[in-house]
Amino acid sequence: MARQLQGGIVMLNLLRFRTVADYSATPNLAPAEAISGAEAFQRYIEHTLPYLRESGGELMFLGGGDHFLIGPPNERWDMVMLVRQQSVASFMAFASHEAYLAGIGHRTAALEDSRLLPLSEPPIG
Repeated sequence: MARQLQGGIVMLNLLRFRTVADYSATPNLAPAEAISGAEAFQRYIEHTLPYLRESGGELMFLGGGDHFLIGPPNERWDMVMLVRQQSVASFMAFASHEAYLAGIGHRTAALEDSRLLPLSEPPIG
């Protein structure tokens, strides 16, 4: 957020899942039986959407990924997610919401690796 972005932003998420979700950091969220990273991420999405919408944000795209067409040949991402927020302030309000944070352990358990890139929307005109 040090880039001083103005106006709406879109967060580009690149996600690589664990084969088996790792709930060691948040055992209170762990299901009774082991689940995959993809299943844990689905739990994260279900938990997160109400708080995202409450903050004025929207899930624009959530879809499968794989290897790059142009990029490092050994790099792959299982899923790509685009989330729009009205402003950096609304993103920060969402990201610090106590009830949202209570379920973020599903994301942590799900992911082997990830990237988050804030994209600015230039003014039209």
